[in-house]
Amino acid sequence: MRDLMFKGRKYYYEFMEAGEGISTNVLASRLLDLENNGIISKKRDPLKGSRFIYSLTQKGTELLPMMLAMMDWSEKYDKETEVPREFITKLRSEPEKLQQEILESLPG
Repeated sequence: MRDLMFKGRKYYYEFMEAGEGISTNVLASRLLDLENNGIISKKRDPLKGSRFIYSLTQKGTELLPMMLAMMDWSEKYDKETEVPREFITKLRSEPEKLQQEILESLPG
């Protein structure tokens, strides 16, 4: 879930369409848990008041190094991982640069 936000997703429907096959009740529960733990925040979309925008808090963005390490590990040991080759190459050759690019691309 958190790695989806690092990919620029910010709406509930974008999380649903991410291809993880998560059910709506599980997604809602995870979002609520992340919000209650201060990892994400939720606010009404000013353009369409019926939906919410989810964003990472400072606490959430500080998870980035750990998330990148998990992606690196997963690519090494999980044959079914979906980490793109160019991403993992950049992660292993220029981790600080990649981390900075991701942080700069986050909304807010």
